[in-house]
Amino acid sequence: MRTTRALAVSAAAVLAVGLAAPAASAWEDPTNLSVSPSVIPRGGEVTVSVDGTKCQSNSTASSDAFGTINLSPVPGGSQASGTATIKHDATVGAHDVSVSCQGAPLMRPAAFTVIHGGVRGGLGGSTQTGATPTDMAIGGALVASALIGGGVFWMRRRAEGKA
Repeated sequence: MRTTRALAVSAAAVLAVGLAAPAASAWEDPTNLSVSPSVIPRGGEVTVSVDGTKCQSNSTASSDAFGTINLSPVPGGSQASGTATIKHDATVGAHDVSVSCQGAPLMRPAAFTVIHGGVRGGLGGSTQTGATPTDMAIGGALVASALIGGGVFWMRRRAEGKA
């Protein structure tokens, strides 16, 4: 009876170790490929991140929009990341990203989208697409006529009140 019980416990232990081994080796391969931000203008920077212990050394990421970059390990984990600059002549639209971690590949289709260009926020009128001198003259004339019209209206009301 003791022999049967010992044999059953040994078989269960071997089975548990046998089932855990493929999961452990799968954890080494690259998983969870992410690109941030997902929408970027030409010339912008994206961060590529990937999980997997194989990605701690000899790992690269590539895309037709930025070429090939080396990924660096993130301290305290099994993640690697790198920053890439989008080419100024990159085609507008969705782009794939491929990662190779010590020969183990992972690809994410349509990982990010390249757009024509960013907004011109915060430039304070320093762009060439602002108001022209003609626009300024028209605006100034409208403001001046509003001031003159308001002054005439105020003077007439004041004169009517005295009579």
